[in-house]
Amino acid sequence: MAANMYRVGDYVYFENSSSNPYLVRRIEELNKTANGNVEAKVVCLFRRRDISSSLNSLADSNAREFEEESKQPGVSEQQRHQLKHRELFLSRQFESLPATHIRGKCSVTLLNETDILSQYLEKEDCFFYSLVFDPVQKTLLADQGEIRVGCKYQAEIPDRLAEGESDNRNQQKMEMKVWDPDNPLTDRQIDQFLVVARAVGTFARALDCSSSIRQPSLHMSAAAASRDITLFHAMDTLQRNGYDLAKAMSTLVPQGGPVLCRDEMEEWSASEAMLFEEALEKYGKDFNDIRQDFLPWKSLASIVQFYYMWKTTDRYIQQKRLKAAEADSKLKQVYIPTYTKPNPNQIISVGSKPGMNGAGFQKGLTCESCHTTQSAQWYAWGPPNMQCRLCASCWIYWKKYGGLKTPTQLEGAARGTTEPHSRGHLSRPEAQSLSPYTTSANRAKLLAKNRQTFLLQTTKLTRLARRMCRDLLQPRRAARRPYAPINANAIKAECSIRLPKAAKTPLKIHPLVRLPLATIVKDLVAQAPLKPKTPRGTKTPINRNQLTQNRGLGGIMVKRAYETMSGAGVPFSANGRPLASGIRSSSQPAAKRQKLNPADAPNPVVFVATKDTRALRKALTHLEMRRAARRPNLPLKVKPPLIAVRPPVPLSAPSHPASTNEPIVLED
Repeated sequence: MAANMYRVGDYVYFENSSSNPYLVRRIEELNKTANGNVEAKVVCLFRRRDISSSLNSLADSNAREFEEESKQPGVSEQQRHQLKHRELFLSRQFESLPATHIRGKCSVTLLNETDILSQYLEKEDCFFYSLVFDPVQKTLLADQGEIRVGCKYQAEIPDRLAEGESDNRNQQKMEMKVWDPDNPLTDRQIDQFLVVARAVGTFARALDCSSSIRQPSLHMSAAAASRDITLFHAMDTLQRNGYDLAKAMSTLVPQGGPVLCRDEMEEWSASEAMLFEEALEKYGKDFNDIRQDFLPWKSLASIVQFYYMWKTTDRYIQQKRLKAAEADSKLKQVYIPTYTKPNPNQIISVGSKPGMNGAGFQKGLTCESCHTTQSAQWYAWGPPNMQCRLCASCWIYWKKYGGLKTPTQLEGAARGTTEPHSRGHLSRPEAQSLSPYTTSANRAKLLAKNRQTFLLQTTKLTRLARRMCRDLLQPRRAARRPYAPINANAIKAECSIRLPKAAKTPLKIHPLVRLPLATIVKDLVAQAPLKPKTPRGTKTPINRNQLTQNRGLGGIMVKRAYETMSGAGVPFSANGRPLASGIRSSSQPAAKRQKLNPADAPNPVVFVATKDTRALRKALTHLEMRRAARRPNLPLKVKPPLIAVRPPVPLSAPSHPASTNEPIVLED
């Protein structure tokens, strides 16, 4: 009964999703809605997973400073990982949640320098906080409620001076004496002087126009003159005049008129007092936020003085009574029964219908946190296509603390060692810039590219699982569908089960000798088709009529037919290049060639397909084309197409009355 009874001020777990961790909240109010349900007004506390990575780095530096100052005992990496799950960040954000979503109690305390961090791991449902998170400004600040314990926060008391020893300290930096209890005046004389000071203060308020408006009656003026500010001024006057009543009387009423002393209650207007009460209702006694958001024109000392004077007024007493009556009408506690409904992420045991509540998971999967293979109950965790799961104890840990017991690679675990002289740490443009075939101009452009590269580092177990679990992996199908995810953990778990049952004879693995990158690039450069250069001085006869007709098509990129690109009727030479043509066809427009930008190319070596290359592609069968695409590193043996050599037929220019039949010779 007591465990299920929740009161105002308790720290509790709230569940907003069946797969996400619990929310840690502090109950501020319990309200009953119109339909009879109970809502809880709670204060939000955030985990490390709820804040950004930059704020996590700031929290890590704060934790290191705390460990150095408090001299914490050393902890292991796993304990340090679990301590991050116990750290929370307080906020001033409020929200209302249904009380039926409460899933249990927890304990949250302010971290003190005398605390030992490892003790929080020994207790269940125990958290700590030391920083305050602002969800709007996205900042982390130290909590103002910090308990300052230690020698650096204590005052150093000097030794007492001996008799006859002179005080060599700077008296200007010392305190100033404002009252002498061993004065020659009696208590009756001091009281009479204080009465005179109050009367002078009442008379001064009657002469002041602003005071007469604020205190229109004599009783209000007399009450204002009886405040502490008037008494402090009277006693200070006695101290400055050497407790001489005659001199003190003359000081109270100088030549210009009586002295008027006001405190913060008189200086503040009624509207400012209303703003202060509204701010006090919202922020409490956080005077910095009150000054920043409500009263920026007031000083912090003025706000603090007004608060303590405001507590002596009837207004404070009335508000205190109203709050007490409102608190009596609200709920003090609420009973929430234990939540017993099954979780949708629960995996049904073997024999259930596949596809329901996580059923249909592959056998041999281990827990993602503790890597155990035996558990009374399993729960689906993570993306559904990954088919990851947690055991019962790790699932409870995930729901309460928002993390796994052991660190993973995504959470900063140490990765496996890489091979020496590896370029895995370089980006793709940086690795390409190291190529000896990249010019300095292209190297600068490649380094300016901001593309990110996916790096796959395989282990021995992964390479072994590819051969042992070929039926589950289906490498040919996976190669055709590289976008489909592969559950590597399931395959490794199945491999660990099959490995002891496998034959003791080692598998025959044929090593594949690969050529170095420099040799492959040289071969590709040597085999790349070059743009044929027209020898200087050759004469190309052009018909004037053709030049006039095709003038408007010179700058338009049009789709050209195969016959146009390959040049029908033109024989091929031994090296795959066409022989020099005699006359340009009238159906072939002079299209502008598109220039490639080396910075946009994926590799530093650019291969431009020519019409001969396209013609050779037509000669390949579908099977040869697929085989070449799968193994681009192997040379391709293709026979050039046999085309009958025909003698060039001269084209006769059409007769036109305004043209001549004589060809115009242009030298290139």
